[in-house]
Amino acid sequence: MTLPTTMKCLVKANAEKGLWMEERPVPTIEPDEVLVKIERTAICGTDMHIYKWDDWAKANVPVGLVTGHEYAGYVAAIGSGVRRVKVGDKVTGEGHVVGNRSRNARAGRFHLDPDTKGIGVNLPGAFAQYLALPEFNVIPLKDSVPLEIGAIMDPLGNAVHTALSFDLVGEDVLITGAGPIGIMAAAIAAKSGARRVVLTDINDWRLDFAKKVAPETRMVNILNENLRDVMTEIGMNEGFDVGLEMSGAEPALNQMLDTMIMGGNIAMLGIPAKPFPVDLGKVVGKALTLRGIYGRQMYETWYKMLALIDSGLDMSPMITHRFAARDFQEAFDLMETGKSGKVILNWNEL
Repeated sequence: MTLPTTMKCLVKANAEKGLWMEERPVPTIEPDEVLVKIERTAICGTDMHIYKWDDWAKANVPVGLVTGHEYAGYVAAIGSGVRRVKVGDKVTGEGHVVGNRSRNARAGRFHLDPDTKGIGVNLPGAFAQYLALPEFNVIPLKDSVPLEIGAIMDPLGNAVHTALSFDLVGEDVLITGAGPIGIMAAAIAAKSGARRVVLTDINDWRLDFAKKVAPETRMVNILNENLRDVMTEIGMNEGFDVGLEMSGAEPALNQMLDTMIMGGNIAMLGIPAKPFPVDLGKVVGKALTLRGIYGRQMYETWYKMLALIDSGLDMSPMITHRFAARDFQEAFDLMETGKSGKVILNWNEL
């Protein structure tokens, strides 16, 4: 197959709100790299930070970068040293590109490598017709896995990593924050054997949407319902065994600390917009375990995620809107309303 020399891509071309469609050279690949022809991408919260050009984006993202890191496509070319995939394979990929010098990397704890760089954040991204990435990062997909599902595996991996940090079988689980990852985590918890799953938020639209993805979960708008009353209603005599904090919001974490069982476990993925105080006396007094979660475990999370999908975990309801890549502005405008699940861009429609 003859590859084109140029491609269309979405670029953070200016230090202001927005993204711009540009023509760039198709990436060249090193011997250990794979070139992926991008078919579908999804827009995530990080992309929205970059689009809006907020303080985080200004501090972390170089102007001129091709953005995007949630994607699926087909292998278009491979380097001379690549052995795990071949041209034509359906793939997605791990968005964190790691080094090999740190203690964690050399011990195989790649997701904890301090030299990690992010595709679409520090490195050229996937909002493009072609993406080059290390073979190490490529995740082959079965033919039965739709491209759209492949394109949302990055955030699904965050949810799997967080939800499976602690044993869930027979446990009562509280999830705070009904964003896409919180909603995915609710479905994963139910699939993984949790007894009761409660998802809290302050946004009725998000909670109503979550019912379509995780129908077995008890949704609670904490502005309208008392969480302890809900606990009594569903037959909980003590506190939650496992907490999954996805919101990064001070009231949510404080409520979680108040409603955990003695000796309970909390996994924390939500990043606060700014620092806030936490009563560590509650953590000590209840003998709680708090675990910070970053990214996905390479590559155990990917194995678990693909196994869950293979065993019937249906994430298709998470996808609410589809746009041609040429209509990216409409997609980002929709994302700004907050009334969407995962939004997909089709890179065959330019």
